[in-house]
Amino acid sequence: MMPYFSDQFANAASSTHLQGKQAAGAVEESRLRIANCINCEPNEIIFTSGSTESINLAISGVAEIYKSKGNHIITWATEHKAVLESCARLQEKGFEISVLPVNRDGLPDLDILKNCLSKETILVCVMMANNETGTLMPVREIADIAHSHGALVFCDATQAPGKMRINVQDAGADLLCISSHKMYGPKGCGALFLRRKNPRVKITPLIVGGGHENGLRSGTLNVPAIVGMGKAALLCAEKYWEDTSHFSEMRTLLEQILTTNGRGYVNGSIKNRVPNTTNICFPGIKASELISKISTLSMATGSACSSALPEPSHVLKAMGLSDAECYSSVRLSVGRFTTREEIMLAVDLLAKAIDSLRKKLTL
Repeated sequence: MMPYFSDQFANAASSTHLQGKQAAGAVEESRLRIANCINCEPNEIIFTSGSTESINLAISGVAEIYKSKGNHIITWATEHKAVLESCARLQEKGFEISVLPVNRDGLPDLDILKNCLSKETILVCVMMANNETGTLMPVREIADIAHSHGALVFCDATQAPGKMRINVQDAGADLLCISSHKMYGPKGCGALFLRRKNPRVKITPLIVGGGHENGLRSGTLNVPAIVGMGKAALLCAEKYWEDTSHFSEMRTLLEQILTTNGRGYVNGSIKNRVPNTTNICFPGIKASELISKISTLSMATGSACSSALPEPSHVLKAMGLSDAECYSSVRLSVGRFTTREEIMLAVDLLAKAIDSLRKKLTL
């Protein structure tokens, strides 16, 4: 990324001089790398500021342009707030929104989806992997059902890159978003896949003025971040087997120690999930107190995007957990650079803090 902050700082939209053409070339190289990462054509990639923008663009863009066909959108209660709040805003404008339930594992009942679809349904929104529990949704099965009723499918795949293979053709998604910082790229950059054939999907832009990204997302491109995202996508592909094996080994070690002797239990599906994420409930303690007791360990009670909210996790609530269980649960994840020594240090800190908090309750 470094040269594009200094020596090659030109605007990628300035095609009248060499520096602009070089910047544009770097953008297109990244577009190709990202397209290869999710198995689509480069011209099906739209650069955005991240998944939140991509989600807003996809949902609002489809709703606006297909409203003459229908006004019904379907999603699930465990989706990211960006999806749920985008849908809620459309509901205020007269759209019909169906938010479907999940079971204790965070998985959907596809019969409920089938019964909910109608000729008015224009879009079904489903995430690939849950950001709090790692649970994998059956995107292909959902897409097949939605398509059989003439609806488009938008997939929030933010949590998936580097943790699982993403293939938009196999997934059956018509629109799909990813975010740079979830795969070791810079923050503030993302991409939206927009299918151009079978079917050709159209959306109304949120941001206008300049006609960038084929008129779908105006604004001067963030060339350094786009270059960084492209490199991150390339590294994710190259390191896929090494990374996922490492994630699985580290998370298994973390869970095995933290759930022994009844200390805690895992929330969500054990079988259907990405290999790097775990959400563990430690009954009888408050997760907020646990977190404050170990400030050196990075963990959360829910999504980083919702961490300022005092309410219990909407994901865990939708899975049927009580408020007490939600307030006793923390999300932990491992990464490419997590070491076994760090895992052992983390579980030691957690075990001591949990035992201390529980002892305090019994006094």
